[in-house]
Amino acid sequence: MRSIDELFANNRAWAHSVKTTDPDFFEKLANQQAPEYLWIGCSDSRVPANQIVGLLPGEVFVHRNVANMVVHTDFNCLTVLQYAVDVLKIKHVLVVGHYNCGGVRAAYENRDNGLIDNWLRNIKDVQQRHRRRIAALESDDDRVNLLCELNVTSQVFNVCHTTIVQNAWSRGQPLSVHGWVYSLKDGLINDLECTVSGPEQISAVYRVQSDRDDE
Repeated sequence: MRSIDELFANNRAWAHSVKTTDPDFFEKLANQQAPEYLWIGCSDSRVPANQIVGLLPGEVFVHRNVANMVVHTDFNCLTVLQYAVDVLKIKHVLVVGHYNCGGVRAAYENRDNGLIDNWLRNIKDVQQRHRRRIAALESDDDRVNLLCELNVTSQVFNVCHTTIVQNAWSRGQPLSVHGWVYSLKDGLINDLECTVSGPEQISAVYRVQSDRDDE
């Protein structure tokens, strides 16, 4: 097991390496944060946002929680989204799940996991909506992985249903929401091709009427 002192040693070695490669890196990083991407991902320690897409610190704004959820009563997530969209003016929201997600599997298996089951209930709602499609697969692993994909797609639309995103669209701000799933087996990202770039791509019942619509 690594000690805390090792982490400080690693930090000093990393900072020295970065400064050697780019002496002005930390000064530039401290003076400006201008990412074009918001990453909403799982808390799983095997899914590091920046490394997966090959971007440096400062290039991705990140929010992570168990099973990459966007829940409309989660003010932590919504605050991150609002800051990213309204202040940082990011251009892309990336909802990124991963196959064999422990949170998704826990929801699928119906075990008693304690407090977290209240959070995972949101995944069960996705499972219920797509129960026939999921049940048609032969193995539990395949069903869990399909549920991982369906959960990401559902969260993409949850992002789009927020007033934060819809207000950005109504004022003409370019913003696209994407759904991806990362594979721990090969390190590759699967694009679920569920990108949404405007209110016309979501159900009318979720669209927020803006003052511009009356002009």
